[in-house]
Amino acid sequence: MKEYETLLTKNVIWLKRTKGVGIISKEDALNWGVTGPTLRGSGVKYDVRKAFPYSSYEDFDFDIPIGSVGDVYDRYTVRLREMEWSNAIAEQALERLPKGPIIADDPRITLPPKDAVTQDMAALIRQFKIASEGFYPPKGEVYASVEASKGELGFYLVSDGSNHPFRMRIRPPSFLNLSALPKMIEGSLIADVISAIGSIDIVLGEIDR
Repeated sequence: MKEYETLLTKNVIWLKRTKGVGIISKEDALNWGVTGPTLRGSGVKYDVRKAFPYSSYEDFDFDIPIGSVGDVYDRYTVRLREMEWSNAIAEQALERLPKGPIIADDPRITLPPKDAVTQDMAALIRQFKIASEGFYPPKGEVYASVEASKGELGFYLVSDGSNHPFRMRIRPPSFLNLSALPKMIEGSLIADVISAIGSIDIVLGEIDR
């Protein structure tokens, strides 16, 4: 982290290529539905881990870094601060990690321990059934999301009670963040498009699917 800071944060060339480049305002970021560092770089303090806590995130002490201008530089600094907070969260988790098993012993939905699979026929059968058939959730629908590195990664599922989803829709952060690119680069140079795309930090496989 210190090397990044030394190399880039106050580097004159870096500042000229990122400051005032690829700006998207708070209002436009919200209207386009961007999330993650791209949204927070525009000054919107939204993080799924804070807004809709999961996996005990509500028990951890961390802040939500935000920018003020919404340019490439703000998105860069937001990511730097988020990496620092990620380290802090990991350290807090290690300190609180209890002793003993970390996977629930529920034969309906969790795989048995590997050593049991090689020694116990019942465990082998359990692993085979879960891996090949999955499990049978009740009928209904649900949406759940996590704060991924690119933004909000959500899954909407409709169950008919079988072991296959009746409907499934993935909310990918990169695809939605990239949709705001035309707004970011209005009136910019072609070279600025490269900086803007890099600051969104897209995953092409996620977009092309």
